[in-house]
Amino acid sequence: MVCIVTMSDDSQATGSHTDSPGESSQAWLELAPDYERARAREDSLDRLVEWPAQRELLGDVSGRSVLDVGCGNGGKLAELVRGGATASVGVDVSGNFLKASPPDLEFIQGDLCELDSVPRLAGRRFDRILFLQSFGYAKDPVRTLQAARAMLADDGFILLTKTQPIRYAVEQAEQNGTSLGEEYFSAEPFSYLSGWNDQITLTKRPYTISDLINVFSAAGLWIETATEPQLSEDAGRRYPHKQAWMNKYLGILIFKLRPHPSH
Repeated sequence: MVCIVTMSDDSQATGSHTDSPGESSQAWLELAPDYERARAREDSLDRLVEWPAQRELLGDVSGRSVLDVGCGNGGKLAELVRGGATASVGVDVSGNFLKASPPDLEFIQGDLCELDSVPRLAGRRFDRILFLQSFGYAKDPVRTLQAARAMLADDGFILLTKTQPIRYAVEQAEQNGTSLGEEYFSAEPFSYLSGWNDQITLTKRPYTISDLINVFSAAGLWIETATEPQLSEDAGRRYPHKQAWMNKYLGILIFKLRPHPSH
């Protein structure tokens, strides 16, 4: 089984291989090693902005079980387990998981779009479920979130990150010679170039912020917290090229989602 995932958008590059909806899992198989190398760079926005903000919203994970959907090599989840998380599971297509992982951590190859059909997840409940830049490739986003919601333990929540939609609108407006508004509200799938492998172009469906809110609601979830993390002043001075990128493309949105009691 495979997991269709998306990736963090700390990138600009050129490419030639199109990642159509039916090929996105294959694209991630090719990109996974490049992503891990990019994430490890000193100036990676994942290291400087995204993971610190995600970690803060997760809070104390001691004694908590975590499901990381689209976990890459599992490095972030392993960090959480070393920090006290227990009975945790990472799901990803690549199979390129950490060779040495802590106890209480299990890795599974499974399909993001068929999360409710992964045998080794059947009947399991988790205190925290993570979609860290993996939600964007769900073929049926409502179904995927409903499946995750059903796996939440009492008082559990979903932590979901998504590229700021304005980032893609800016890029597409520049590429197509159109306006920001035209591209932000366009419903057509679009392609962009991966920054981790200069042979791969990814294709995604567009979202507006209201689209995301409506998807969450349809899945029986409500937004407890939403944040748009930025570079610290110190990091901005140390890495002015990253500050310039953030000033133009805004970065990511992070949502802390809870089940709606009426669903």
